[in-house]
Amino acid sequence: MLSENTMYEPKQEYTPELNKTFAAFANTIMQMIKEADGEKYEDVRALSQKLSFVEAAKEFKTRGVQFGLNQQKALGLVNADGAYTNLGLLLSDQCAHTVKLAVFEGTAKVIFNDRRKFTGSLLKQLNDAFDFIDRYNRNRSQIKGLHRIDKRDYPVEAMREALLNAFVHRDYSFSDSTLISIFDDRIEFISIGGLVRGIAFEDMMLGISVARNVNLANVFYCLSLIEAYGAGIPKIMQSYEGYAVKPKIEVTNNVFKVTLPNINELSKTTYLSENERTVMDLFKFKNKEYIVRKDIETALSVSQTMAVRLLKGLLDKNEIKAIGNGKNTKYISGKNLF
Repeated sequence: MLSENTMYEPKQEYTPELNKTFAAFANTIMQMIKEADGEKYEDVRALSQKLSFVEAAKEFKTRGVQFGLNQQKALGLVNADGAYTNLGLLLSDQCAHTVKLAVFEGTAKVIFNDRRKFTGSLLKQLNDAFDFIDRYNRNRSQIKGLHRIDKRDYPVEAMREALLNAFVHRDYSFSDSTLISIFDDRIEFISIGGLVRGIAFEDMMLGISVARNVNLANVFYCLSLIEAYGAGIPKIMQSYEGYAVKPKIEVTNNVFKVTLPNINELSKTTYLSENERTVMDLFKFKNKEYIVRKDIETALSVSQTMAVRLLKGLLDKNEIKAIGNGKNTKYISGKNLF
């Protein structure tokens, strides 16, 4: 029986903050073990040896690359003992890693418009994921004079490189899915695994790269999916040259995130027709605090219908704001609100 003087140690509750601390500690320990062991995940013998390569063989054939046993050994899918490696598992139809994609309404993670989960060989997931996000890379048209200019929301090269980066450089020793989120104004690519030890963020931005998955990168190189190691991030940045918006690269110890901004979302407030610019000049050159529909009809000698159409276009582009309603509606410049 315990005496009255026995001290009781209070039981510690598992709060969300404490769980995060334990998770971070576990990740640190796992990383230390991997670095001390010296054996890379893709080289380790796969736990399952009952693998099939229907999708991989199809991709190799499409690319004109042989996929026999000798090629599988040379690429590292099969080790010296004839057993499949984890690289073989990643490229097999039985790959357990997945890609999750979500399309959100607006700019916040509140309302889902669509969501998908891709499984199977990494090569199949890569094709499926690209086809999916490409459907949401809309082509928008602008009229300049007599010319029609078509421009997609995201540079295809940037979208392609961001996706390849998420596949080639992620840490497959963790089971978490690669996440791709599509919003009205951006696409986010999030993969597990920060920078490889010894590489700084500035090094990466300059094109210096140490592949975490050397053999996987070599497979992608043989299939002409990547051209050179370390070229992905510079290509992403270069594809946005000439635009006011730029990609955003964020890295932690365990996560790599690439955000591609929607070029056309910016363009909505940048490109105005000649008549729209004339309307906006009323604020600038006529020193008007506000305008009404009649001002547009007089300045442009247009009908009431055309004036209403111009006002609606400027409202949609956030160039003006409406105060009141009906016949007494006044319009002020959107810039006056800031």
